[in-house]
Amino acid sequence: MKIVCDNKIPFLRGVLEPYAEVVYLPGKETTPEVVRDADAIITRTRTICDESLLKGSSVKVIATATIGFDHIDTGWCEEHGIIWRNAPGCNSWSVKQYMSSVLVSLSRMRSFDLEGKTLGVVGVGNVGSKVAQAASALAMKVLLNDPPRERREGNGGFVSLDEILRRSDIITLHVPLSRDGEDATWHLFDAERIGKMSPSQILVNSSRGPVVDNAALKQALKARAIAGGVLDVWEGEPDLDPELVSLLDITTPHIAGYSADGKANGTAASVRTVSEVLGLPLTDWFPGDIPSPSMPLEFGIDAAGKTRQEVLSEAVLYTYDVLEDSGRLRGNLELFEKLRGDYPVRREPSAFTLKLKGGDTALAGALEALGFKVNQSTDK
Repeated sequence: MKIVCDNKIPFLRGVLEPYAEVVYLPGKETTPEVVRDADAIITRTRTICDESLLKGSSVKVIATATIGFDHIDTGWCEEHGIIWRNAPGCNSWSVKQYMSSVLVSLSRMRSFDLEGKTLGVVGVGNVGSKVAQAASALAMKVLLNDPPRERREGNGGFVSLDEILRRSDIITLHVPLSRDGEDATWHLFDAERIGKMSPSQILVNSSRGPVVDNAALKQALKARAIAGGVLDVWEGEPDLDPELVSLLDITTPHIAGYSADGKANGTAASVRTVSEVLGLPLTDWFPGDIPSPSMPLEFGIDAAGKTRQEVLSEAVLYTYDVLEDSGRLRGNLELFEKLRGDYPVRREPSAFTLKLKGGDTALAGALEALGFKVNQSTDK
């Protein structure tokens, strides 16, 4: 039995070796010759799993340790009896943390209060729903757009994309990438749709690069037709447009979902998929030791004399400051892949215990909604 694995998938080495020959390679070095006699592929987004890779191979199952699966030709796989599975929701809390930091950072950079601002969430699946929760915890108003869910569930709670464009201060995208069909998202925000945005609005994309027409976004930013933008995903990555980078508020190298916790979830889901298909005794496996970040996992905040927003912002930025990632990329565009591959340990808020001194139960509840374990003290 042979399993080919992306060498950047964490926690995986040593897990499958008792049961199979395991080959670890960079995603872009996974070739037809390598997979010809393989039974399984465990991959990320950098390996394109289509006919050109898989034709004539013995591959039975492809597991991607990611939410997205646009790098897999699912139709071809299904026609040829190859099982494929992604890892839905594996890094949803990580993106929630990323977006919390983005929102807090934008409010500081642009000197506005998040309370009362409106966030338009486009795509309300595992990720978008958690981002909406974070925005609510930060006292923002939230608008939700998700046509597939609206058709299934009715229009209660959902609004049109035009309404998102009319009413949002910040628009954030959390859709899968699809080129065809009623819900195609390729260039969902093209020149026409970006043209409907106002000079006060900010666009954020941490879903898939081609969901936003990057050339149209650049022109809108240059013309100051919109206020700003945040990109974690890019058309043509890892080759970025330096001029576009210079125009954006925050720029990161496709790491929104890169918490250690999210990676552990993705790896576990992939091992489970391969185990179920190939009959390995690892269906309940989970990484046993997720590393700690550079800061202590227990910290305190004294709420005395601070506003709700100040306390929430302090907590969010303690666990993750997105501007650090943005700064690393801005000065090193050519290191895009290295910044992803050698990403420092980031733990989600659920790994942290926050000792809150003062503050009311509503503040503690907002911190818990952001994911923190909160121990509240009313001591003066």
